[in-house]
Amino acid sequence: MNFFNPEFLISTFGYVGIFSIIFMESGFFFAFFLPGDTLIFTVGFLASAGILNIWISWIGLVVATFLGGLVGYLFGKKVGPAIFFKEGSFLFDPSNLERTKKFYEKYGSWAVAMGRFVPVIRTFVPILAGVGRMKWNTFLRFNTLGAILWPSVVMFVGYFFGSQFPAIHQYVMPVIGFLFLITLIPIFWAMFKKK
Repeated sequence: MNFFNPEFLISTFGYVGIFSIIFMESGFFFAFFLPGDTLIFTVGFLASAGILNIWISWIGLVVATFLGGLVGYLFGKKVGPAIFFKEGSFLFDPSNLERTKKFYEKYGSWAVAMGRFVPVIRTFVPILAGVGRMKWNTFLRFNTLGAILWPSVVMFVGYFFGSQFPAIHQYVMPVIGFLFLITLIPIFWAMFKKK
């Protein structure tokens, strides 16, 4: 499907489309399926060929990631506690709210920053930080850290590959697929440990 093809997205929607997708994936619960890593990697790759401006791309990605996380946090803080009302429900049981609060008291700061590197998780981490009532200043610091680290690492890796191996263009999707699988390892490991 073209919508999931990063080169199609970039050529069709330009900078506005790129930043909008990253903004949504960074904190809107319904946008967890968007191809963030793939898109950012491709942005770096195309910037190495001069198709996109590297600094406009970087600044826009950082700002979009930061603002998306901010919206997710505010949504979680405002609406999140109200949805945890269904006793016995796997997702909406009130006890999950208490677990979320405890989780963020113990791991929350780094979860906000490093969770950016894990697909799906990165969308829900700021929402859960809001639900768990993480302190505003703490969230702001680590959301900023994650918003800088994630786009920077992924985009400049794409830039490096593009500048060092121009012929790799035909292999971009397999490479990105491989990187995507690597990012899923922590999720499967957590599931395995839970079992």
